[in-house]
Amino acid sequence: MKQIYLKRGKEESLKRFHPWIFSGAIHHIDEGIQEGDTVRVITADGDFIAVGHYQIGSIAVRVLSFEDIPIDEQFWEDRLQAALEMRIAIGIADNPQNNTYRLVHGEGDNLPGLVIDCYGRTAVMQAHSVGMHVCRQQVCHALLNVMGSRIDNIYYKSETTLPFKADLGQENGWIYGESENNVAVENGLKFHVDWLKGQKTGFFVDQRENRSLLEKYAKGRSVLNMFCYTGGFSVYAMRGGAQQVHSVDSSAKAVELTRQNVEMNFPGDPRHQAFCDDAFKFLDSHDDKYDLIILDPPAFAKHRAALHNALKGYTRLNVKGLERIKYGGILFTFSCSQVVTKDNFRNAVFTAAAQTGRKVRILHQLHQPADHPINIYHPEGEYLKGLVLYVE
Repeated sequence: MKQIYLKRGKEESLKRFHPWIFSGAIHHIDEGIQEGDTVRVITADGDFIAVGHYQIGSIAVRVLSFEDIPIDEQFWEDRLQAALEMRIAIGIADNPQNNTYRLVHGEGDNLPGLVIDCYGRTAVMQAHSVGMHVCRQQVCHALLNVMGSRIDNIYYKSETTLPFKADLGQENGWIYGESENNVAVENGLKFHVDWLKGQKTGFFVDQRENRSLLEKYAKGRSVLNMFCYTGGFSVYAMRGGAQQVHSVDSSAKAVELTRQNVEMNFPGDPRHQAFCDDAFKFLDSHDDKYDLIILDPPAFAKHRAALHNALKGYTRLNVKGLERIKYGGILFTFSCSQVVTKDNFRNAVFTAAAQTGRKVRILHQLHQPADHPINIYHPEGEYLKGLVLYVE
């Protein structure tokens, strides 16, 4: 295994088990190292400190282990087994009412660059690093051994998540089995999951608990679900007894998928309507009509350089929501941008509230669920932020 050598003093974050090594910390690397290779990392004093995947870019090494061990089949099986055992312990896996969950959450499961979501008998695997892409067949084999009879199919969906400069020519596709059954169950509700062409791995698994919370507030309310995508919040609102549910997305495909999911759970129910429209235009034309609004936009900032504009975007969107909601209404508002901190987001929503002049109280502060764990040594893994507001 080839080696990468650190500058003096650059091992301090690794001693605190942070799983990233930035390019500026590297003194030199062995000749012949290719992007995606598994490498040993050596301090300026010649001591081993980590083993991980090398990649060209700001994050040069994603650490797989702080022990000097081979990254072989046993390694992959041990890590995947630990991930599965945690999901069983928290009641997410092996639950007949819920076969939709995240099995591997990157750094949160000590497998940086790897995401695996389970939808019924199909696992969708996604690589966010070249190293994980290189190891995809090993991971696939280990996953089958660990999951046993739980899954029959594995779909590899990394076309848009791998660095384009790596020029891997990656295409999405089945790497084990194949299935046309794309219906998964979440808390007793059924959803079509578009793992072929949908966003992320096909469904926003990370909002499961927040959807359940919304269900408790939905009874008798007029609900607007902005950026509805697959209609998850809409379906939960209907089960919660909402009087009316409107779903809005700028994507016609998302609107159709929402209609399908509502129809599958509530066939012929007249309470639901879906609209293909721009979020800001729709809010402008529907003043004081809803008393429960969900604002769950796609990430406004995917890198730190976009943070300022993202915060302005969150403020503008929340101003619209706060202006349009009825007196006594409840607003669920979210950010899934990793570079936007909890304080950043809360300040953006505070600014929006101040601009509208409405009385606003925080009922809940929301985050990602337990199957999206945060490595305590990697606080950057906390990406989903949400607030539930009571608006007078």
